[in-house]
Amino acid sequence: MSDAGKRTPRARITGEVVSDRMHKTVVVREVRSVRHPSYGKFVNRTTKYHVHDEEEAAKVGDVVEIEHTRPLSALKRWRLVRIVRASRGRVRGEKDEPVPGLESEEAAK
Repeated sequence: MSDAGKRTPRARITGEVVSDRMHKTVVVREVRSVRHPSYGKFVNRTTKYHVHDEEEAAKVGDVVEIEHTRPLSALKRWRLVRIVRASRGRVRGEKDEPVPGLESEEAAK
């Protein structure tokens, strides 16, 4: 069998949705720990990706898995694979307002 039909696996990243205000697009933030070259201390680095979400299923706070793909627009080079963990609260597109019932749970902690 020739190698013509085989493809290398695409890059996959897990991150948190930080914005869902655009149509069929979410912004996902990846946080990774990198060792500082001279001091040796671990430092958190973040990268934000514009991700294509065809079904508009992801909302702010969701942890999602994304995959690298062909360019879909000027900024989008990633697509949503799956929602790893859904967030509680907000509905997609709503502004950041307190959710009824959650204020009392947070005060009790």
